Amino acid sequence: MEKIFDHLGVAVRNLEDSIEFYLNVLGGNLVDRYRSEAAGVESEIAIIEINGVHTELLAPTNNTTSPIARFIKQKGKGVHHIAYRVDNLDNALEELEKQGIRVLENTLRINKHGRRLIYLNPADTEGTIIEYCDYPEVTEN
Repeated sequence: MEKIFDHLGVAVRNLEDSIEFYLNVLGGNLVDRYRSEAAGVESEIAIIEINGVHTELLAPTNNTTSPIARFIKQKGKGVHHIAYRVDNLDNALEELEKQGIRVLENTLRINKHGRRLIYLNPADTEGTIIEYCDYPEVTEN
């Protein structure tokens, strides 16, 4: 199954400062900004586009339960995850299971842009958090 780079997720402490950097220093465009208080997310997210490539800036909204807050406490701010788009997330999950790659079941969700996503278990990916995603509601012209 083909995997295509989709976006990079970056954990940040201060979303305003990070947006400022990505817009003014890197020349990006703010595509969207939203807050998700869903369990296991608890983050404010800013999507920055630079030359067709997206970066998600992720700031925790709850320093006790947000996985981004836990990530920053353990590893510091910086790259949180790398996301790869697949044609069909269900088929990709079956393929992963056959390969013995585990996923973090509680991360399966659909975001506000219709992207279905799940994180692979970092214990099986050499420590990198990898997201698989698809866009089942988005049709290409």
